[in-house]
Amino acid sequence: MTLTIVGEARPSSFAFETSALIRASGFREYDARWWFGHPGSTKAPELNLIGVQALGMGLGTLIRRLGVGPDIVTGHDFRSYSLSIKLALVSGLMAAGARVKDIGLALSPMAYFAQFALNTPSVAMVTASHNENGWTGVKMGAARPLTFGPEEMNALKKIVLEADFGLRGGGAYEFVSGFRETYLADLTKGKHISRRLKVVCACGNGTAGAFAPEALARVGCEVIPLDVELDHTFPRYNPNPEDMQMLHAISEKVLATGADVGLGFDGDGDRCGVVDNEGNEIFADKVGLMLARDISSLRPGAAFVVDVKSTGLFATDHVLKANGAVTDYWKTGHSYIKRRVAELGAVAGFEKSGHFFFNPPIGRGYDDGLITAIVVCQMLDRNPWSSMADLYRALPLTYGTPTMSSHCPDEVKYGVVDRVVADFQTMHREGADFAGQKIATLITVNGVRVVAEDGTWGLVRASSNKPELVVVVESPVSSERRRQMFEAVDAVLRRSPEVGAYNQTF
Repeated sequence: MTLTIVGEARPSSFAFETSALIRASGFREYDARWWFGHPGSTKAPELNLIGVQALGMGLGTLIRRLGVGPDIVTGHDFRSYSLSIKLALVSGLMAAGARVKDIGLALSPMAYFAQFALNTPSVAMVTASHNENGWTGVKMGAARPLTFGPEEMNALKKIVLEADFGLRGGGAYEFVSGFRETYLADLTKGKHISRRLKVVCACGNGTAGAFAPEALARVGCEVIPLDVELDHTFPRYNPNPEDMQMLHAISEKVLATGADVGLGFDGDGDRCGVVDNEGNEIFADKVGLMLARDISSLRPGAAFVVDVKSTGLFATDHVLKANGAVTDYWKTGHSYIKRRVAELGAVAGFEKSGHFFFNPPIGRGYDDGLITAIVVCQMLDRNPWSSMADLYRALPLTYGTPTMSSHCPDEVKYGVVDRVVADFQTMHREGADFAGQKIATLITVNGVRVVAEDGTWGLVRASSNKPELVVVVESPVSSERRRQMFEAVDAVLRRSPEVGAYNQTF
């Protein structure tokens, strides 16, 4: 089959109905995201269903060439168009000879679990995670529990855009019924919370609403549901537990109900956000630090991986040091952290975005927001005389920001970051003052993290899945030093006119 691959095509046109529209920028570092559109949208789509079919052909071709065999699991999240996108993807996979096992409506971690439960090496989960209504995407992997990184994504991009398909046919399709129960049973087996915890379960009307409340109830929690009804219009806010609007809603519900903890899940259920019993919205890196303290007390000498957006306390915390724990700072991105956790044999990996990864015996190495929620509840269960707020107060005080994003087109964002890195390297080399102090360290494993002499730091990196730049700042000294660092970092960013306003500030 010969397809015409195009990067632009106007809807309701002959080209749109006969060509594979699939914009190159949708192939990102470790998954794929495109603007598909929805009724009433005026923004030009970046993908059509023929383009999705071409993606399936390319993925089916790639997994054969990787030598992992033709079997692949697929599922879809709860959006008005996700089922049709999945079926178009399946048709392309089958054309390339793939044997598809379809688990239906699913969370991303449910699809990852299916790779193990169904003994299937590859996965293609149709989801745009927490992105706004109108976005779609696919999370892919061919070596459980890992998902694709840049090497595989670049190979897939080349196959698809060059229409270099191996269409051998002979594909097959099987719908796996009842897999939701299989997933929930495995998730909760042997886990019981003896402490009666009252838990706010917030899902932002995303897919997790069909799974998270029941999972928490099965382990013994008293569940207070918040926005658990499935509604792909996301009427209150996007299901993103890193977004302050969702965290504020959870906080209000916790205070109104006297809950012990609030747990929020993103659109495809692989992330978890936490609010304590006093309504404090805890950034995920601090939640990770609490869990690292708890886990390392049970497993002295444990190794952890955290992303470069995370608090500097992982390197200085006295409890982790006393427990012999070691921490590795690595690239932001669920695929990168997942791989690093596997490479180092770490007990767990934590991202500031709320992606947490637990190796056996806690998990299977992939990110699952429901496992994270259960682990948080188990931590509280092991500390019966402490509230979530008590555990939070026990951490050393730092002054951090949420993850702030500014619009920057996909085509130029990496070039902007390269210029920012070069500017900081010049300042460091010349011993210049920055934000009132000399630069002590530059970490350039992912964008640039500039660290001042007093430990205050600021990070700039390109978002891996949206046309944005990401900025995070933290100071162990004061809110004033946090502000100074932010303003200094922002001044460097503003040298590039392509950088837009922030989606949120502090």
